[in-house]
Amino acid sequence: MKIVTAAFQGSSPDLASCPKSALPEFALIGRSNVGKSSLINMLTRSEGLAKVSQVPGKTQLINFFTINKAWNLVDLPGYGYAKVGKSERSSFNTFVSDYLQNRSNLVGTFVLIDSRLSPQSLDLEFLRWMVESGLAFILAFTKRDTLSKKAVQKNIETFLARMREITVETPTYVLSSSTEGQGRSEILALIESALLESRPTAGKSSTPR
Repeated sequence: MKIVTAAFQGSSPDLASCPKSALPEFALIGRSNVGKSSLINMLTRSEGLAKVSQVPGKTQLINFFTINKAWNLVDLPGYGYAKVGKSERSSFNTFVSDYLQNRSNLVGTFVLIDSRLSPQSLDLEFLRWMVESGLAFILAFTKRDTLSKKAVQKNIETFLARMREITVETPTYVLSSSTEGQGRSEILALIESALLESRPTAGKSSTPR
């Protein structure tokens, strides 16, 4: 997939105020400071398109970026910056839950995991919620360039072992480095494949999820 244009569309504080759009959407979510903005800039090759902050939890809105005037990348707030009600299984805003469960044009979700770390409880809690909610996802292990290949592989294997406590299916995953550009072609290929699958067949309507 070749990205020709990438533009910031706007921000929304809740699902009700999200742009009314028929464009397919791909969401990025992860713990605060996992590298969502850097990944967006790397995928689009547009430095500064998404604002990168060193302050965890700076992103507290749903941010929309329109790619090739054909689909949207959606930057969701990190799920580690604020506690919510006791009924919530994970530490992420209710409106993020609303978006993931009820946004009709959401085609896919990438859950970003810091490859430098051993499995974190917030990540596992969130992924358990995704599985229990019946929501599909792809894991994107970020910051691959900061550790040796052997150390990263060990962390990933440990994480996937913990995932087997949540689901019997091994999730699709990619390794990425915003600094080196690693994972760009793989992620864009996954998006392109999902776009093709979500298109209605001739004479038959379809709602992507």
